[in-house]
Amino acid sequence: MNWITNYVRPKLGTLLNRRETPDNLWVKCDECSQMVFHRELAEAQHVCPYCSHHMGIIPEERFKRLFDKGEFETIAQPETPADPLQFRDEKKYTDRLKDARKKTSREDAVLIGKGKISGVMTVAAASDFNFMAGSMGMAVGNAFLKAAETAVEAKAPLIIFSAAGGARMQEGILSLMQMPRTTIAVQMVREAGLPYISVFTHPTTGGVTASYAMLGDVQISEPDALICFAGPRVIEQTIREKLPEGFQRAEYLLEHGMLDMVVDRRKMAGEIGKVLRILMRLPAETAALPDPEGESLSGIVEGTSPGSAKSDKT
Repeated sequence: MNWITNYVRPKLGTLLNRRETPDNLWVKCDECSQMVFHRELAEAQHVCPYCSHHMGIIPEERFKRLFDKGEFETIAQPETPADPLQFRDEKKYTDRLKDARKKTSREDAVLIGKGKISGVMTVAAASDFNFMAGSMGMAVGNAFLKAAETAVEAKAPLIIFSAAGGARMQEGILSLMQMPRTTIAVQMVREAGLPYISVFTHPTTGGVTASYAMLGDVQISEPDALICFAGPRVIEQTIREKLPEGFQRAEYLLEHGMLDMVVDRRKMAGEIGKVLRILMRLPAETAALPDPEGESLSGIVEGTSPGSAKSDKT
């Protein structure tokens, strides 16, 4: 027995060829603390399969599940001055932008996509909370305006998925100016006779809530999303009273008339498709039903009588 050949070399080979195991194979749910396998979580659109807690999701993944067959066209956004106020706090604003762009691989907090939802050509914009908490600065305002202009040109409905910590403090008054700009953009869509649907995700706060997010023709939210201008902790400290259970959450706002629907993310594409076809005055999508005799019953679904459907064939 050769000790070097039979033991030392295989041992060295094992050490040298050892594969690194990724550390993100399992994700812990913030709500129920269950560990979820990353592929299972991605398949469930980042909704916990144990407690249905809606975790954060990037715009690209959202659009893949929103648009028909996951096909959409990304709309280019106008260039925006990087640091108009030369702002600096603990670090330069330009450095914060560089860090956020490196982390998210996008130029700013909004992605615009164009494609079909339930057969209806639609323009959608979604915020990425990972990019400086989805805060609204000049770039976000420009992106919203671009989305509205694209919708008007294409004569298509506009959908906005909001997720933001409010205005971007590093841009000061220029950030606050995006509130009236986005409001005007919504009015452009309305004057063109096109639907505008606002979808709230967790969290949607501050100047975003106080502007375009609350102006939808139809207001939809994901479950348990925080929707507010000032957060509950700030309000409690101001009025020195305990707020009601679930205050400023999606279900509370639905109960008090601020929302039209609260929809699970996994059903969002289908529900939005139904709303779009109603608002665009299109017939509902119909699926062909199986006939015991081997014939399609799509005519029955569309309102055609069985007799007339068969007589056409005979």
